[in-house]
Amino acid sequence: MVMLWSGGQAPALIAKRSALALMFAALLLAFSAPGAATAQSYPAKPIRIIVPYGAGGSTDVAARLIAGCLSHSLGQQTYVENRPGANGIIGIEAAAKSAPDGYTLLAGPAAVASNPHVYRTSIDPTKDLVPIIQLSREPTVLAVHPSLGVHSLAELIALARQQPGLRYATGSGVGSAQHMAVQWFARIAGLELEQVPYRGGGQAVGELVAGHVKLGALGSTPLLPYYKSGGLRLLAQTTRGRSPSLPEVPTFEEAGIKGLVFEQWYGVFAPARTPPAITARLNDEIGKALADPEVRRKFLDSAQEPVGGTAEQFAQIVREDSAKFGRLVSELNVKAE
Repeated sequence: MVMLWSGGQAPALIAKRSALALMFAALLLAFSAPGAATAQSYPAKPIRIIVPYGAGGSTDVAARLIAGCLSHSLGQQTYVENRPGANGIIGIEAAAKSAPDGYTLLAGPAAVASNPHVYRTSIDPTKDLVPIIQLSREPTVLAVHPSLGVHSLAELIALARQQPGLRYATGSGVGSAQHMAVQWFARIAGLELEQVPYRGGGQAVGELVAGHVKLGALGSTPLLPYYKSGGLRLLAQTTRGRSPSLPEVPTFEEAGIKGLVFEQWYGVFAPARTPPAITARLNDEIGKALADPEVRRKFLDSAQEPVGGTAEQFAQIVREDSAKFGRLVSELNVKAE
């Protein structure tokens, strides 16, 4: 059957259909671009920040400070979920395997850079996580219970030589910044020290304050209240210069352990393939929060120095520390138990 068209309707109809087809194709292209629609509507629901340690430690404190800021600035609840275990591996893997949509983030400690050199994990943090921004930094601090009877690093060294195998608490496991800082110190000083790892700084400092373990290597955050009250003594800190929150505590170098310079850092990561528009917005919002004088005061009050900066600046720190941890693991012969 042959259809006859009259009055030029066929060309007009074809043109109309062509225009609709082009419009549909343009819309499809716009919304199929990686993260285009997601970024425009982000965030549309609560955001979870995974902390790979228990509550009360330095990572947890930093994460909760910034979660409150994001809840306010983004207009969506941002909450912390503690997922401790295996020197942070459980929480780090959970974050890396989450949907790359900006609704699951990781508050990552330096273990993100150190773990791959010590443990076999199901992810590669350098490939499966995207650095967003550095939150803060702090020293690892060597602390003692007053009943141990030492007041300086020199006195601790003398005691540890008399008592080989002296135990020390950490808030994380083998290969962590805390563990390697002490092993580095022990090698230089010629000591034998035994690590007692806990599932977070909060738990470790509780055991230290109770006197169940007399020596500890922890981030400065959970130690600060007990140091101020006299419940603990702080002998040395690992940073090159003294922390603004601990101006009375000497560095390891000042105390005679030359070359031992170490810094714990905390930052925010997202799963790989998270849309760049989302990670850029998170960097911007968190950066604004870290520049706020009240937020900075809260970080400093918890013995952490707020940082901020670009995603690339943080990524560079992660890469450099990964290389440093790799060297230390080899030099100190650190192995997972």
